[in-house]
Amino acid sequence: MNRPRFISRNTMQTKQQIEKLLASAGIQPKHRLGQNFLIDLNLMHILIDSADIQPDDVVLEVGCGTGSMTEGLVEKAGFVIAVEYDKELAPIAQRQLHEASNVKVVNSDVLEGKHTLAPAVVKAIAETRTRFKGRFLLVANLPYSIAAPLMANLVLGPVVVEQMHVTVQKEVAERMTAQPGSKDYGPLSIMLAVAGTTKIIHKLSPSVFWPAPQVYSAMVSFIRDPSLAGQVRDMKLLYDIVHLFMGHRRKMLKACTKFTVGRLSGVKNWDHVFTAADIDPTVRAERLTPQDYVHLVKACLSQL
Repeated sequence: MNRPRFISRNTMQTKQQIEKLLASAGIQPKHRLGQNFLIDLNLMHILIDSADIQPDDVVLEVGCGTGSMTEGLVEKAGFVIAVEYDKELAPIAQRQLHEASNVKVVNSDVLEGKHTLAPAVVKAIAETRTRFKGRFLLVANLPYSIAAPLMANLVLGPVVVEQMHVTVQKEVAERMTAQPGSKDYGPLSIMLAVAGTTKIIHKLSPSVFWPAPQVYSAMVSFIRDPSLAGQVRDMKLLYDIVHLFMGHRRKMLKACTKFTVGRLSGVKNWDHVFTAADIDPTVRAERLTPQDYVHLVKACLSQL
């Protein structure tokens, strides 16, 4: 499939250009929406290059802002779905990208609630995937407030990405790559490790954003591994199990089982589950490895 051509005036926007675009619309960055624009063009190229985007790939960008990084993405991808929540920024991105035939700007929140992608986003992805059969990637300077739930959604499915290359708050990056027993180890660490490999590729100071946030950030890559993810027959059950135990991370596993709700209430013999999974019920949830949680899913399924 031939890649649609995009004739850019300038590849991606400088701080001065972003300031001018906002000033012309009579607006300022909105702190309440976490609008911190990545203004270091070299870092944007590093993030885009880390994804090794091919001409038949579909890229989801969340928080596209004025379309700065989007301009770089459309030059490489088969198609880009650029999501922007702000009703004032989305039209700016659309104007900046009007010459590109391989991009759709979706003015919407990316999530409908915490656990579901917004219908407008799901529809755009489904329509695009009928035409472009390459990989489905998330490449974005993610708004801090939605980074963790969005990535969890895109790992658990039903809409699943093959890779994520994102900038996130440094503490989120540390949670993404945390090991069992560490203070940052939690549901996000486990779900990413169960499905693939995650690594921090670059740490970012506040000065590379405008306005500068009060926290440090990091670029992180996640690569899905089908052989790992394929071990989990029921990702929703994995989510439920992880949140049951990690919600009481310092309690012994056997003590956590009294908090079961919903589907997990159907598990009647937790002693059998722990035996089948070869897990000591007196250990604490924060000590379990991602593979231990995979074994718990299999053992629970035998009773459901």
